Amino acid sequence: MKATKAVDRKGFIKKSFAGAAGIAFVGSARASLHHPEPSLQQPERKMIYRTLGKTGLKLPVVSMGVMNSDNPALITAALDNGIIHLDTAHVYMRGRNEEVIGGVLKGRPRDSYVIATKVFIREPGTPAETEETFLEMFNISLRRLGLEYVDILYHHNVSDRSTALSEPFLNALQKIKKAGKARFVGITTHNGAVIIPAAIESKVHEVVLTTYSFRENNLEGLKQAIADGAQAGLGIVAMKTMGGGRRGGGAVPHAKAALKWVLQDTNVTTAILGFTTFDQVETDLSVMEDLTMTEQEKEDLNLQGSIPGLYCPECNTCAGQCPKGFPIPDLMRAYMYTYGYRNLGAAQDLLLSHDLPSDPCGDCQECPVNCARGFDIAERISDVIRLKDVPTSFLA
Repeated sequence: MKATKAVDRKGFIKKSFAGAAGIAFVGSARASLHHPEPSLQQPERKMIYRTLGKTGLKLPVVSMGVMNSDNPALITAALDNGIIHLDTAHVYMRGRNEEVIGGVLKGRPRDSYVIATKVFIREPGTPAETEETFLEMFNISLRRLGLEYVDILYHHNVSDRSTALSEPFLNALQKIKKAGKARFVGITTHNGAVIIPAAIESKVHEVVLTTYSFRENNLEGLKQAIADGAQAGLGIVAMKTMGGGRRGGGAVPHAKAALKWVLQDTNVTTAILGFTTFDQVETDLSVMEDLTMTEQEKEDLNLQGSIPGLYCPECNTCAGQCPKGFPIPDLMRAYMYTYGYRNLGAAQDLLLSHDLPSDPCGDCQECPVNCARGFDIAERISDVIRLKDVPTSFLA
């Protein structure tokens, strides 16, 4: 298989305007979402659109997750080459992510892009406090983005049914929507098989952002939940499509195959992909030229699926097994952020959100925690916990 040649910013833009073997320039930054066809004045590129449930939003099947990028030129290039939907969160890069996006969006017509952000509260207080905190955090996000409203607001990182249906969170989402500060509201999860049915039951959530990859533990259960959600009118957005792998190496060197695999499911409207380089924008947009998986790609993913890699699907099998009560799923996710995504800041934020000692496993003779993916839990905890004591300014 021919190696992919990296594309720098100048090369990417040159190829975009030339409409050569790379990305052809699609539409205009000023093109309305109500007229998604590429501008006739620009070289045409095939774009596949799907409708986001009952919201009616028509989105390309490839969207940009901006969590790991603070490069305005990269975000601009994605928007100028056909990306419409940008996904961020209140906590990403300690708030800097939303600020960078806000700078990029200045001067662009408001109907030419779709913005999603997320609010996450780790330790809810009383119902009134929780609702108020959620509203305050969201208003900060709006100010950072420089927007009067977002298109999608998510209750972020929910893993259990009771939290998904918690009245303070549902009340906050409804108040924000009623105030016109979010067009649509939803929920994000690493446990779609449980949370999607809860989202249907809530009668509040309109969009679900869920992990979905060839590596999922309960794959059939997740697929059924996604189908049920789509049937009920929920917009389904996929994330973690690489199964925790790092581009060009690590667990998933075959990024295009992994993305194609997810998009075979037509109940998924769009996949959020973490672009961090210009050649990744090119690679992921090129998938839309043909979603068909080759036999070689299928074989490659079957092989990759048999390797544990870095992906923690947060199945919560390990939850409650630690005799000290440590949050094993979060620790494994921090490990994935560190070695899979090279996002040390997000990993440290997650570690610091818990009151953890510098050597959690030091006095344990043997780790009793069993991982569904066969990870050596104690070894990974000992490895990633070192980030806790690194000065935050080093990772900013």
